[in-house]
Amino acid sequence: MPHLPIVSKHRRSSVNSSRGSSIDETRRHDGGDETTKEDETVMDSEQGNMLSHIISQLRPGADLSRVTLPTFILEPRSMLERITNFMAHPETLLPITKVDDPVQRFVAVTKFYLSGWHIKPPGVKKPLNPILGEIFTGYWDYPDGTKGYYISEQTSHHPPKSSYFFMAPEHNIRIDGTLKPRSKFLGNSAASMMEGIAVLRLLNTGERFFVTQPNMYARGILFGTMKYELGDHAYIRCPETGLTADLEFKTKGYFSGTYNAIGGYIKDSSGKNLYELSGQWNEEMYIKDLTTGKKELLFDAAHTKHTPPSARPLEEQNDRESQKLWHDVCEAVKRRDQDVATDAKAKIEDMQRQEAAKRNSEGVDWHPQLFRRVKGGHGGPEEGEEDLDWIINAKIDGKTPDEVVKQILQIYAILPGQKPEKQFNIPSRANDAPPPQPQEAAQPAPTETLQPVPSEPPSVQSQPAVMPGQQDSSVGLSSNFDGTTTTHAPLSKNSSIPNDPSNPPTIPLQKPMPQPTTISPENREVISRELPPSKLLNSNPEPEPRKDDLLRRTDSETQQEDEFHDAQS
Repeated sequence: MPHLPIVSKHRRSSVNSSRGSSIDETRRHDGGDETTKEDETVMDSEQGNMLSHIISQLRPGADLSRVTLPTFILEPRSMLERITNFMAHPETLLPITKVDDPVQRFVAVTKFYLSGWHIKPPGVKKPLNPILGEIFTGYWDYPDGTKGYYISEQTSHHPPKSSYFFMAPEHNIRIDGTLKPRSKFLGNSAASMMEGIAVLRLLNTGERFFVTQPNMYARGILFGTMKYELGDHAYIRCPETGLTADLEFKTKGYFSGTYNAIGGYIKDSSGKNLYELSGQWNEEMYIKDLTTGKKELLFDAAHTKHTPPSARPLEEQNDRESQKLWHDVCEAVKRRDQDVATDAKAKIEDMQRQEAAKRNSEGVDWHPQLFRRVKGGHGGPEEGEEDLDWIINAKIDGKTPDEVVKQILQIYAILPGQKPEKQFNIPSRANDAPPPQPQEAAQPAPTETLQPVPSEPPSVQSQPAVMPGQQDSSVGLSSNFDGTTTTHAPLSKNSSIPNDPSNPPTIPLQKPMPQPTTISPENREVISRELPPSKLLNSNPEPEPRKDDLLRRTDSETQQEDEFHDAQS
């Protein structure tokens, strides 16, 4: 099988290339060299001067994540919600598992992959950067009466990493992904380098499809009209069949070319081209069988309506769920009330800075609530899986679709009427070094979330996975990304947690105070009601090196010390 680049650092730019839709409806435009008005942003003089003043202070190649951009270029939804564009055409996704021929099944996956890029708001808009620990969940009601379920969480802020999970149990489809955007200033353009991967798995065939994303460009940010483009190469790879796809999103040249053009090939395991792809990602896309010479329509983005996910009502959401968290900002952006939008956004950013300072002063680290680090089986992760970084922290192995649905709904609230078990707070774990004031740190605040360890293992079908990063601080079996199971060591004998088997212990978030070795029957009943063993346990990833100043971190790309900035666009 020919080796394809897995992440964008291997990506080739479309240097020699010949160079929409809205969230609410799809419109068609006549192509050629003409650009569409809905792909453009025309700013008034005040907005243009503001943006030019901000951008002109940067040098080419600078990291735009350090810059707070004005709210008039923001899309009124979080990046965690925007990722659902990937699953917004169920008519291309659900039939995949019913295709018998592996080559045609790969073609169907390619069609599904290309179907979501046309979904965007008018003009050049940037989604809101999720804050650390932000969560978005949603679901799709399909015509056949089944559902698709989506869970996402911001697992890192600097560098930003958005991790997500999707599953349609009745259709044997699962998607795990981590999106790692990096923003750069390129003179008169701004680029969002879309690193990270998604893994689509067909559970009935055992096939995996590793996919990457094209980069995104905003042209004309200093002078001219702002224009949105996708560019560079993206890849699809199935290690089980050896089939690959090299997809080029072409950017328009200065003197010739077409906006929004695509090209590419589907190849077999020997590298032979089987199909050629062409067209425009926001209009009609075609596929040509290179054996027969037959060319046919693959997908018509201009005449196809997408299906966005549904979400629980705002009154049922926790404060850190995307739609409730950013509600005031999004409503102000929709009204074009930039003052209110800026103030509401600044309030959220200040809150995250205060949380970071509090964790630093208390000597605790942060880790995700719903996702754990990817750990490969023997010999390490599968090629490409290391860029997934995080995967849902739950064992989903039900023998029937109904059992799988129950396991998914145990992870976090998704459907209306379903509420999270506890008010969400960023979970913390104690560092190896004691906090400055152990007598206070030993008594966690009432809002801290303590997770239970089951006194008796639940059934295999319903048992949530526990993926600890430290064997001396967790109990249970863990399910690796490749399906293997790893047994972790029991709790350390030095732990202050009682070992009475009739007393289900709790995993402390900080160093616990000494506890009695027995619990009265009355207290045991209270504990069993408040902390049932069926609840999902938080992951315990491997501890990061302790730093004296947690407000300064090492950039994963440059390996340079950077000041920590929260929730900046």
